[in-house]
Amino acid sequence: MNQITVYITTRCPYCVMLKNFLSDQTIPFQEVNVESKTEMMQKLVRTTGQLGVPQSEVNGKWIVGFDPNSIITALRH
Repeated sequence: MNQITVYITTRCPYCVMLKNFLSDQTIPFQEVNVESKTEMMQKLVRTTGQLGVPQSEVNGKWIVGFDPNSIITALRH
C-alpha cells in the first residue's frame, strides 16, 4: 500500500497542481498544511533542508516541488 503525504501552504499554486495531479490519477494522499502546523515546517527543514513547498513523502522517499515523474517513479518502487 502506497503512502503519500503532501506538505503544502494555502497560497501555493504548485501545491494545488500537485493535489490536482494526484486526484486526477486517483492516487490517495494525506495533506498537511504547514502554515497551521509550524512544527511540521520545522520537521521538513530538518529532514530535507528545504523551506519550499510542496514537499511530498512517498513511501519514505522525499520529493521536493511539483515533480509528477518522481512521484510516479517512487510509487513503483
